[in-house]
Amino acid sequence: MAARAISSGTISFGLVSIPVKLFTAASSEQVSFNMLHKKCNGRVKMQYFCPTDNEVVERSDTIKGYEHAKGQYVLFSEEELKSLEAARDNSIEITEFVPLASVDLVQVEKSYYLGPDKGGDKAYRLLSEAMQGKDRVAVGRWAARGKEQLVLVRPHGDGGLILHQLYYANEVRSFDEIETGAKFSFSDKERDLADKLIDQLTSEEFEAEKYHDSYSERVLSAVEQRVQGQEVTVAPEAPKAQIIDLFEALKKSLENANKPLEAGSLKPPKKVGARGKSEGKKTKAGGSE
Repeated sequence: MAARAISSGTISFGLVSIPVKLFTAASSEQVSFNMLHKKCNGRVKMQYFCPTDNEVVERSDTIKGYEHAKGQYVLFSEEELKSLEAARDNSIEITEFVPLASVDLVQVEKSYYLGPDKGGDKAYRLLSEAMQGKDRVAVGRWAARGKEQLVLVRPHGDGGLILHQLYYANEVRSFDEIETGAKFSFSDKERDLADKLIDQLTSEEFEAEKYHDSYSERVLSAVEQRVQGQEVTVAPEAPKAQIIDLFEALKKSLENANKPLEAGSLKPPKKVGARGKSEGKKTKAGGSE
């Protein structure tokens, strides 16, 4: 089934305008839980509570305020906030073209696929192929949802385009705030082992299909077991040996990388027997910890 566009807009640079459609590129598939009342298993509802008047407040009786000092707020009505919004025309104005290597991926917040809208096919593909040929990506502003978003448009696949919504520079913490530890001088043997370990684990390209959300898989398996009236079992985690010496850790890692997968290592855990003996341990499912 063809993907459904979530919005439409226009990419513009110079005197060129390209009508485009936006499509969701990725969405979380992580398992989620609802909060229930232990007494009756009914789903609870969130409420606004005012500790000053000691009462539950209806949403219609609320107003937005910006805290400019501790406990002091500047109040805004919905009409005032509307007047401060940017134009809602979904226009994407390209301001410059830069090398992709100059963009730090930590700034990427969300991603959308872009497809050509009516009459924009030729210009859309020309922009994609031109950026690919020059090894450049486009930086611009996206007027959406009343706010001006910083975005990156890059070529993708066979003549396609992707839009990345970026964090502004003041929203990204400086790495200078992070303590990276003391500096060390490494021996040739340590560097050689590290190089060999990287070579051993190197692949020609990243294949996302190889990786799965094992937590979600365990939770859904536990849900299925509980729905079927079975006891929930999980395999115990294998103890991890602590190796303090870096040289020994590198050697051990290299040895483990060379080991073939042990037979039966992917078998599911055994069910609990009549006497409670099992390789797994019981866990509670259905909670919302």
